[in-house]
Amino acid sequence: MSLSVTVHGVDIPDTVRGPLAEDDVAARLVGKDPTLWGPDAESESAIRLGWLDLPATSRELLPRLADLRTELTGEGLDRIVLCGMGGSSLAPEVICRTAGVPLVVLDTTDPGQVSAAMADLDRTVVVVSSKSGGTVETDSQRRAFIQAFADAGLDEKEIGRRFVVVTDPGSPLSETAAAMGARAVFLADPNVGGRYSALSAFGLVPSALAGADVGALLDEAGELAGRLSEQDNPALQLGVAMGAAFTAGRDKLALAGGSGRGSGPELIGFGDWAEQLIAESTGKEGRGILPVVVESVDAPGASGPDVLLAVVGSDAPATGPAIGVTGPLGAQFLAWEYATAVAGRVLGINPFDQPNVTESKENTQRILSGGLPDERPAATIGAIEIRGSGGVLDGVDLSSHDGAVLAVDALLAAIPPRGYLAVMAYLDREQDASAENLRAALARRAEKAVTFGWGPRFLHSTGQYHKGGPQVGAFLQLTGAIAADLPIPDQPYSFATLQAAQAGGDRKALADRDRPVLHLHLTDRAAGLGQLLSALA
Repeated sequence: MSLSVTVHGVDIPDTVRGPLAEDDVAARLVGKDPTLWGPDAESESAIRLGWLDLPATSRELLPRLADLRTELTGEGLDRIVLCGMGGSSLAPEVICRTAGVPLVVLDTTDPGQVSAAMADLDRTVVVVSSKSGGTVETDSQRRAFIQAFADAGLDEKEIGRRFVVVTDPGSPLSETAAAMGARAVFLADPNVGGRYSALSAFGLVPSALAGADVGALLDEAGELAGRLSEQDNPALQLGVAMGAAFTAGRDKLALAGGSGRGSGPELIGFGDWAEQLIAESTGKEGRGILPVVVESVDAPGASGPDVLLAVVGSDAPATGPAIGVTGPLGAQFLAWEYATAVAGRVLGINPFDQPNVTESKENTQRILSGGLPDERPAATIGAIEIRGSGGVLDGVDLSSHDGAVLAVDALLAAIPPRGYLAVMAYLDREQDASAENLRAALARRAEKAVTFGWGPRFLHSTGQYHKGGPQVGAFLQLTGAIAADLPIPDQPYSFATLQAAQAGGDRKALADRDRPVLHLHLTDRAAGLGQLLSALA
């Protein structure tokens, strides 16, 4: 099945299509021309275009991966846990969920979720995946698993054999892997950025070890790769449509199908992967395309005067403006990467950097060094403590039993015209999964774009857009009481402290931009979420 793109109701003016054709962008992109995004982006682009070669170059991984999987299963090690963030975790999750093979994805600092991942250690192999090698979440998880294996009675050598590492050459993690005697180390192409790494070792290693047919993914991508230099190739059409919609004022891209949220086409979780790719690539210099993962084509927020609907897995609906992208998963990965690079050219930004991602990380480190701030709640209603900044609670009566909803409504009223609400949940995405239902409820109430992200995962995704994109966002942050904390070996802080510091660091980054932020802390997670969802309904 070949990849195809249908476009309905999107006006593509000559001012968008013409320059791309005249400059032969399709062929120059395949030729890895780093000048396509202007002189300021040239140095970064020159070392970030290796993803175009992955359908061919990643094939060399296949024999080694097949042998390693056979070796592991022969030893009864058939449970794969992936410790990774952002580009290191989202693609493997899509691959394995779509293939129907089990993979435990650990992309959180929530102590309950981390503890739950440490089950069945007698059959567990941990894949530690980090491009930089210094990701704090991934390093903390690695330390916790080493301790868990030791507590289970494994010696140092046996513990090392339970780890597989994926990183860039020369990273600190590659040195750590050698020191701990990791069973295998896979060094990825350093000329591939994290969010463009779906078809690299970052996407393929954990997926193959879990049992997915990653060779088929490369075959699917390879079929499309042979067409990408053509002027009318479908990936170019996709990028042109995204860019043209942006220039016409449709700067929200509603991603339906493949979202994994409700029924939909079979590419399960694809929306979350595409969200990271598009938000982190285009949300900078005060502009960008905001991806909004929606539950279905008729969900709240799937349409609107500033929205382009993108349906993954079926043709564009005739109601438009919409685009539809059909085709197998490997081709979808490559097509959306290519299209995002093309859209970056139309927007006039560098699609390969992420200049604002480090800000919340630096705030987190300062909090870990100096201690958590003493932030008293403005009110406590039921199982919800209410705090706010950016003037969001000014004039709000928090004394009544529905004060939490009044606070939420005040936040919704603070969304600027053509703005959006971001829901950021620093919770357990397994045990607190009902939090995702807030997206549709709030979008229905606000009649504006509403995104949902699990913290700290979204910091490696839409977090770039929140800080570098247009400053028209309002932010709802959810945190929750910790039932049982988990220490991080050889660190002066625990997972609960790290999670709280990450939430606090992101609040500060948003407050420094004078954005309206409502912070709801759930003193009882289940009760607080139930209280909030019931009130919004």
